[in-house]
Amino acid sequence: MEEGLVGPRIYSCCKCRNHIALHDDIVSKYFQARTGRAYLFTHAMNVDLGENEERQLMSGLHIVADVKCSDCGEVLGWKYEKAYNETQKYKEGKFVLENFKIVKEGFYEHVSSG
Repeated sequence: MEEGLVGPRIYSCCKCRNHIALHDDIVSKYFQARTGRAYLFTHAMNVDLGENEERQLMSGLHIVADVKCSDCGEVLGWKYEKAYNETQKYKEGKFVLENFKIVKEGFYEHVSSG
């Protein structure tokens, strides 16, 4: 954490500002969704999951569930439940959140030294 700054950096739902994920939980910023860039997170909070379904994604066939904001119901991305390809197993249990559906909130506070 940078000197003089405290508190987590949080990503929130673009529609209702419900807190969805922590910046420190980002695994990768190089994911692609249908609508553009997306981030892979280890955890998400304040979300509801849709039904599991098989989807053919750019990286192959997976079982995924839509991730929805628990406040407003906006679909924010998906959760990888199962990867069939051995090279994709690292994604299982992780969340993909689309960049244009989340907002980075700055909850840092400046702490003066001395």
